[in-house]
Amino acid sequence: MEVLPEVDCEEDVTITDDEEDDDEESSLSNIRITPTVTHIAKPRPQVALSKCPSSYKENSSQEKLMAAMAENFRQQYALLYPDRKALLLCPVNECSVQKFVSTTLRSTLLPYPELYDWEGCASFVADYLSLELLDPPFELPKQLSSPTWVLQTQRGTCFDFSIVLCSLLLGAGYNAYCVSGYATKEMCLLDQSRQECPLLQPQIQDKTEEPKKPMKKYSVKPPRDLHSNFERRQEEKQQAEAEAATLKKQLDAERLQKERERPPPDPLRGLRVHCWVLLLSGNREIPENFFIDPLTGKSYSTTDENFLGIESVWNHQNYWVNKQDCTFGCNEMTFDLGDLSKWEYVLCGQSLSIISDPKTLEEPEDEEEEEMDELKVFEMPPSWVTTIDISPADMEMRYPGGMKVIEYRKAKLEKFAPYLLKDGLVTKLTTYKDLDCTKASTIKEWFKHRSDHLDERELHTDSNVTTEHFRPGRSDALKYHRYVTLVPETERQMDFYSHIRTDGLARRIEKPFEMTETFENRTDFLFYRNAVYGKQIKVIRAGEALEQRPLQRVEERFHRDHSKPASKDVAERIFVVSDRRIQVTFHLEDDRIIPAWLNFIKPKEAADSQKAQAFTPQMVSGFQVDPSTKPYTNLQLYEMLVELMREEENVELHIRDSEKEVRSILSSREKEDSNTDLLISIYNPTRNEMARLHMEEKERMAKEKKQRQKEKELDLLAPSQVRLGLPEVLTSQDALQLKTDCLNEFKQQLFNKASLIQSRIEKETEELQKKQLWYQKNYLTMSNEDEDDYLAYCSDAMFRIHVLKMRLIRHKERAPQKYLALEEKLKRHPRLASHFL
Repeated sequence: MEVLPEVDCEEDVTITDDEEDDDEESSLSNIRITPTVTHIAKPRPQVALSKCPSSYKENSSQEKLMAAMAENFRQQYALLYPDRKALLLCPVNECSVQKFVSTTLRSTLLPYPELYDWEGCASFVADYLSLELLDPPFELPKQLSSPTWVLQTQRGTCFDFSIVLCSLLLGAGYNAYCVSGYATKEMCLLDQSRQECPLLQPQIQDKTEEPKKPMKKYSVKPPRDLHSNFERRQEEKQQAEAEAATLKKQLDAERLQKERERPPPDPLRGLRVHCWVLLLSGNREIPENFFIDPLTGKSYSTTDENFLGIESVWNHQNYWVNKQDCTFGCNEMTFDLGDLSKWEYVLCGQSLSIISDPKTLEEPEDEEEEEMDELKVFEMPPSWVTTIDISPADMEMRYPGGMKVIEYRKAKLEKFAPYLLKDGLVTKLTTYKDLDCTKASTIKEWFKHRSDHLDERELHTDSNVTTEHFRPGRSDALKYHRYVTLVPETERQMDFYSHIRTDGLARRIEKPFEMTETFENRTDFLFYRNAVYGKQIKVIRAGEALEQRPLQRVEERFHRDHSKPASKDVAERIFVVSDRRIQVTFHLEDDRIIPAWLNFIKPKEAADSQKAQAFTPQMVSGFQVDPSTKPYTNLQLYEMLVELMREEENVELHIRDSEKEVRSILSSREKEDSNTDLLISIYNPTRNEMARLHMEEKERMAKEKKQRQKEKELDLLAPSQVRLGLPEVLTSQDALQLKTDCLNEFKQQLFNKASLIQSRIEKETEELQKKQLWYQKNYLTMSNEDEDDYLAYCSDAMFRIHVLKMRLIRHKERAPQKYLALEEKLKRHPRLASHFL
């Protein structure tokens, strides 16, 4: 790219104070701009000019002057560099009116938290808009619509995408610029079929180094290693060679695969026009410059090979033309827009001091500062675009038509708006085995607002294994479910939120003939249970024939209970139901290497022709670690056996309850998948019918309350007017009569109230005196309880008399004020004001 020489534009953009406004307006009205063919555009037929604001359909005097300056700059540029493409300076908007590109930007901060940072803004623009390709792809667009129109239609070119994104970033406080340049074919056409899906890329987790164990000064030396160092080095050498050969084969296979997938050469490489966003470091703690592709919402380094060249950049304050060589892309470019040797600006002024790096600019001399103060520098006209507004409904809908499909390498990503689908599906990712995306490998789905709290589901088509993840809130506390089919007694795994369940169940793994459960934080210290079944048999219960798997063996394990001695604390017990045996193993003592254990053989139960077998010591065998301990007596062993047989029955009941719970969960999951209900917030009245009716009821009640309050505000003159016959026009004598009657009635009310309080005081005083006379007559024969009652009554009576006296005093103090206030109110009454004011 050739270098554009510096142009002295101070004379062209400087306006002195001696110019008159009338001459300026007349000269601007005579300006006729002759745009190039690139800037001629046909208006979109769906634009209603009558509904567009005046700023969309006409230019102000300042905008006309800006257009004239841009035309002058374009002519100089075309004259000096006829081989370079024309600049995008004053394209037409949707109303076929030429507007300078910088004035199309409208800095806006929307009231949505996700749009407060650049990632959220870029993701929203990429999701909300659909792309219209440039036609032809090597020419600048013929029309640059306003951000409001682009957001309304939800479609636009890459330039429209960049204008909207840059407007949001400027409103969020970023130092953002629109960039007009050249990019690769895949980026211009939004072709991501050769890129890996971001959801499939492994997330990099920070590896935390394990703290090194402190070396003890006195410790046992480890045993000497008697292996041959030579043999070990030979094995390591052979292993390294094998790994190197495997890595080489893998790299060769990847290289061949990339060569097979490499697209054919693009005949328009370096000529395809594209527009993206540049974020400069400084604002919002951005550490370094980077690009944002508005079509995908992804960030790229300024040296990325997908960006092949830059023609110009602009923001809401100025416009800059690139003067750097882009033969090798943007690798060697610098973005110090204040460096006049690398960037040429359209407007010189205060924006340069904001953009330029203070380290690269020399301090101006005092004389130059005085000259700049004397001159009136032309500033960029304000944006002609109205305020950008996105409704909550549009934010929720998110995608054009509520859905968007993106094709990646061996993957297809589908995005849906919340509440669009009945099952609450918001994201669906399908991975394939081939590049043509014909053989599905896995299907992963994400859900929102489901009543069953399903959050994620993944299906592996090869093994037909389905895994489901649930959010907290289910009645069964189900967290994770992996299964092949929802038929009971098949292979599956269920994880639960153990802190929610009363039994502390954390995981249940089920197989056709086995079920394993693990527990957490149980009071009985149980943490493991394994049940082994036999083949199904028919069992008759309550007159019904049921198929049931008989228990063959149950194993339970317990944590250490430090309140018991280790030799008495059960660590493991095994109920061998098929052999009628029970094995108990105790915890290992601290200074022992073998735990104690006991084996019991259950006596046979009574049959039709045989009696129940009696307990004998030969039915028990065991081992005690400490030979000095007293052995168990026969009675103790018998009691232990009875207790274990009772525990065996309880364990069987727990296992059968677990089987019922599994069947209940599977049945509910089938119903939930077939008939899915979505949860709607009470703060969403558009979808929540009950919330909407509640809000309408509250509004109706508020209106009724307000109406009743108005009705309560009665006219003070109404009673007196009735006595006068409700005359339509009041004479002076009638007005005086109404005023006198109202004041007299109010004075009488005040007197009546004072009389009422005084009568209550006298009544309370009289009753108190009677009580005192009664006390003087009977105090010698009164009990302690009667005396206490008398004292309590006197205290209450004195308190009531005191309150009444205070009310009377307050009433006498406020009565004159109320009387004067009423008199003043009557004077200002609409019907009396003309007679007394």
